Amino acid sequence: MAKVALILTPGFADWEYAYIAGTGVAYYGIDVRFFSPTPGRFSSQGGLNVAVHEGLQHCLDWQPNVVGIIGGQIWEGTDAPELTEFLLQSRSNGATIAGICGGTLALARAGLLDTIPHTSNSIDFLEKNAQGYKGAALYQESRRAIAAERVITAPGPAPISFTCAVFEAAGLQPEVTAQLSGMLASESI
Repeated sequence: MAKVALILTPGFADWEYAYIAGTGVAYYGIDVRFFSPTPGRFSSQGGLNVAVHEGLQHCLDWQPNVVGIIGGQIWEGTDAPELTEFLLQSRSNGATIAGICGGTLALARAGLLDTIPHTSNSIDFLEKNAQGYKGAALYQESRRAIAAERVITAPGPAPISFTCAVFEAAGLQPEVTAQLSGMLASESI
């Protein structure tokens, strides 16, 4: 069974993980689990109260196929958790690393975006909020997720393409994710 780890922080963006968690287990047999740099009780941007019991070491021990960093305003502030060592170790263990919205800042800070095509909320967003970011020449303005060399990036308004990219990295066939994408996107056409 494929394993997807979702990293949540206080104030996480509710819409960015919902399709992964909501369809991954029930429809595709993916084991989806939640982890946090500081386990405990906290709320999402929308006010959903959650209890995340497992930390980053638990995630490393679990050895997921994909590690997804879910966005939220915490990533833009001085209290953003430092995930560089965790992300590099997860990647070294074979995981694809994915970030959406503010979660892309953690990837940029870890140097994962310096040598590959990627996207985020904007190039200014990365340059302003990710100290040490050196990937500006490879930045692509995109409304959809971009996958390159086992790294997935997406702007905040792209939870559908982010979900599909994460699912493909977890082993779902492209025709399955294309069907999911078509179904979820049909409402906005």
